[in-house]
Parts: sequence; C-alpha cells; structure tokens
Amino acid sequence: MKTALIAGASGLIGKELVQKLISSDQYRRIYVLSRKKSGLVHEKITELVIDFDQIDQLKFDEPIDDLFCTLGTTIKQAGSRDNFMKVDYQYIIEFAKLGKRIGATKFLVISAMGANSKSSVFYNQVKGMTEEALKSIGFSRLVILRPSLLLGERPEPRFGEQIASFFMKALNFLIPDNFKAIKAEKVADNMLRMATDSAEGISIVESGEMIRN
Repeated sequence: MKTALIAGASGLIGKELVQKLISSDQYRRIYVLSRKKSGLVHEKITELVIDFDQIDQLKFDEPIDDLFCTLGTTIKQAGSRDNFMKVDYQYIIEFAKLGKRIGATKFLVISAMGANSKSSVFYNQVKGMTEEALKSIGFSRLVILRPSLLLGERPEPRFGEQIASFFMKALNFLIPDNFKAIKAEKVADNMLRMATDSAEGISIVESGEMIRN
C-alpha cells in the first residue's frame, strides 16, 4: 500500500479527493497539508498545519509515493494578482519540488480549462505557466487535470459561478463536453483513477474526458 501527500484538501475537489483516498485500498497513509486545522479525523490521516511559504522545510519519516495538488484560488479571493500568483504558481511549484526531493514519483494537479502561458487572460496565463514549470521538474508520472466550471458545495458560494452553473445545466445538451460544468466529485474520481494506474509520462486530461470516464 502507498502513501499520499495532498495540498488543498479544504477545497471543493480536495475534500472529495480526501474521502476517496480514505476509502481506497491503495493507500495506507494520507498526509494532509493545511494552513489551519481542518477537523479531518481518520486513522489514515496525518494532518500537518504549515506555513506554505516554508514548505521546503518539511521532512517526512517515511517515503511518500504520490502527491496530489488541489491548491487554487481566484484573483478576488487572493486580493491581488501577486497573491494569486503566489498560490497558483509559487506554492504549487514549491510543493512539487518538495515531492521530488522526498522521492515521490507521481504528481497529480488541478489546473484549468484554457490554461496557456501565452494567453492574454491572466488567470489562464498563470495556469499555463504552472503547467510548464511542473513539466520541467521530472516526475515519472505527471497528470494535469483541466476541469471546466466546477459543481459542488463551496464553503463560500461564488455568485458568478452559481449563475453560470444554472445556465450551463439548463443548456447542457447544447454544450460540448469540454465546456460543460463538471462535478468536483467526478474530477476527484479521475484524479484517483489516474494515480492508481500503471502509466508513466505526462498526461493532460481535459474536462470532457473526465466527464466521459
């Protein structure tokens, strides 16, 4: 059985993923990195409350097999472009470098539909830059998942997403798979499925593929 390390467990996808990791017979220990105590309690769970600016100082007493990164914010939540860049680029890259240093061979990360380092849209540009930086770190297996609009219960509802979700559901039959809203649980399902397969190399999984699997 394997060990997992997850950053972003309090988010929409992260919460779903943690429950699936707990239920999986593939994992015996799940390390969860948090900025504050999450209340997660299970015999498989070891929660580490950390300052993400000092993530490079973390040490583990056992090998870590798979890293899961569901970190992410919005410019509105972050308060500025610089803070957004810190969470969606710096923290993710530092987390990946930590994983490489402690011997993890698989890194699975949530990106976004439209990620492109050359995009004129700042959000998509940063997501693309993060993807490119991750590719250069050298994991045996790198899985980048690009979901569309996420469906699920957020602790802090986003009004714009709620409106978009309503219309996307109503017009679902007209929308191409890659642009359809997708349940956070479905994304977590795909993340776990790809973590437990035997493939190697880099895979980019678009939202439509996740919906169909």
